[in-house]
Amino acid sequence: MKRLENSIDFRPLAKADLPLLKRWLEEPHVRDWWGEPDEELALIRAMVEGEDSTRPYMIQFEGHPIGYAQYWQVGELQTDDWTEDHPWLAVFPADAVGMDICIGDDRFVAKGVGPAVIRAFVRRLQAGGLATIIADPDPENSRAVRAFEKAGFRPVPNLEGMTGDDVLILQFRNQEH
Repeated sequence: MKRLENSIDFRPLAKADLPLLKRWLEEPHVRDWWGEPDEELALIRAMVEGEDSTRPYMIQFEGHPIGYAQYWQVGELQTDDWTEDHPWLAVFPADAVGMDICIGDDRFVAKGVGPAVIRAFVRRLQAGGLATIIADPDPENSRAVRAFEKAGFRPVPNLEGMTGDDVLILQFRNQEH
């Protein structure tokens, strides 16, 4: 597993990556859990152009793009408008970050790559001084939930009933795997 993790890298997403990302967003294994491809791509384009503070990355395996990762600042969403609909946001410190990933290249799906990518991205975030890291997968997305759990994320027990039916809040727990 360490060899797999050592083969994973991240680079900032560039405008030139958007056509590949659009193709991945149209793949059934991605589209089931991400929104409508053109809408998602517009959001990601805004990130690349600096109009959104979410940080987008290309996931690379041995130098080849295989997926997409991003992280966002919880504190930026701790406004009255956001916390009214998502009260769980107020539970975390303002410097917490949320992360999302998708493996776009279907040759890397269900091969143990997801947990390795998550662990590698967590290490990158921690190296940047980010201590509280959460994820919010759809609870019906069992593949994503399992990948996050294998990577060391655990449900936040005191959030039960605060997140609605379409999100499961997981937090990274610093431990060896």
